[in-house]
Amino acid sequence: MDPCPFVRVLVGNLALKMPVAPSPAGAGAGVHPTTSPCYCTIRLNKLPLQTAAAPLLPSDDMTQGPAATGALAAAFHLSKADLDRVTAKPSLFVARSARLKVAVYAGRRGTTCGVNSGRLLGKVVIPLDLKTAVGKPIVFHSGWLSINKRGRKASAVSGSAQLNLTVRAEPDPRFVFQFDGEPECSPQVLQVQGGMMQPMFTCKFSCRSNSDLRSRSMHSDPGSGGRNWLMSFGSDRERAGKERKGWSVTVHDLSGSPVALASMVTPFVASPGSDRVSRSNPGAWLVLRPGDGTWKPWGRLECWRERGAGAAGDSLGYRFELLIPDPTGMGVGVSVAESNVPSSRGGRFVIDLTAAQPFGRSGSPGCSPRGSGDFSGGYGLWPFGSYRGFVMSAAVQGEGRCSRPTVEVGVPHVGCAEDAAAFVALAAAVDLSMDACRLFSHRLRRELSSTRSDLLR
Repeated sequence: MDPCPFVRVLVGNLALKMPVAPSPAGAGAGVHPTTSPCYCTIRLNKLPLQTAAAPLLPSDDMTQGPAATGALAAAFHLSKADLDRVTAKPSLFVARSARLKVAVYAGRRGTTCGVNSGRLLGKVVIPLDLKTAVGKPIVFHSGWLSINKRGRKASAVSGSAQLNLTVRAEPDPRFVFQFDGEPECSPQVLQVQGGMMQPMFTCKFSCRSNSDLRSRSMHSDPGSGGRNWLMSFGSDRERAGKERKGWSVTVHDLSGSPVALASMVTPFVASPGSDRVSRSNPGAWLVLRPGDGTWKPWGRLECWRERGAGAAGDSLGYRFELLIPDPTGMGVGVSVAESNVPSSRGGRFVIDLTAAQPFGRSGSPGCSPRGSGDFSGGYGLWPFGSYRGFVMSAAVQGEGRCSRPTVEVGVPHVGCAEDAAAFVALAAAVDLSMDACRLFSHRLRRELSSTRSDLLR
């Protein structure tokens, strides 16, 4: 498998110094011109804006070296197409260069009528030459800069507001996979390399029917208990309208051998008095990998429907835990992702542990494989096992849209095809959860209906 080139631009170590206002004779020490919390908006070309807090440091020593707060403020991920756009020769009307724009505000975050609520203190623009970042890490800036409202980059000048930041770029190659159909239609999964695509896996979707589940329950209790258990939960028709269960996706390699499985282990059930899956009672999937002649749990995904406010609309909430082996031999669940995806327009499911790593002034994070820190043997120091930095992302379409997920997996996390298959199965589970979390007043497509499975028996 050949990866696709990606570059990520990281911004961190934000800190702010404000000049001390001169005080009248005999009035005591000077004061900062602002006591409000400060924050920065960070944008790389036309990529989405990101926001981060900017800690205010004492201004009594304006000559000290760069500050290293160790905090990541923003991360931008650029594909080969993005890199081609920003490194192409400039045209007559378009400047073809990467420009990082950082604006510093005092006051609370947020916008009013599309305008930032905070008061602009200054801004800075840093040009980035990303051509060399495809092959090796590069630090574009690390230290203090004077900020001004014109946004021109200037060195630190005593008596002016100053912003400390570290900006670096590093290669982040990824394997890219594309479903050639919706996961419930049992599609092929293609590996993408530039303009070429080649088959890599096949998916088999199945929906255990109500009669399958009824048969299982009766075999487990052949007496009257099985019948009473079914009666206590109402008829199949009643239950079908209030829960979604029995879905699974098996990923096979090209030889037909199963290499990953995502199985719905907790039904998606409407909370009492509503037609939605609530956060307090989410549905769940278990992602499994083959090992020692059986399926072994690798991760657990929980999903629910998050109620939106105003025009934002509802969203798909998710939480993913990796089951990390520990010295005792028992798997430990470690949460590596928790966020939401808008239900109407979709978005991205992301596992990115970059923010959990110390952010230095240069080079790689201390706990990365290229860093100087030794985290190989301590579960307490680094709880995510071998997973570091960017792990994976999957594009998720909104409700009612044709979804053919695209999956990106960081190269360090793929040692064999089975590793990639686990992420493909996870992406399929996330995509299907968008349907599983639809309001129960909406009818699902027939491919997802267990009633259809009963009719085909």
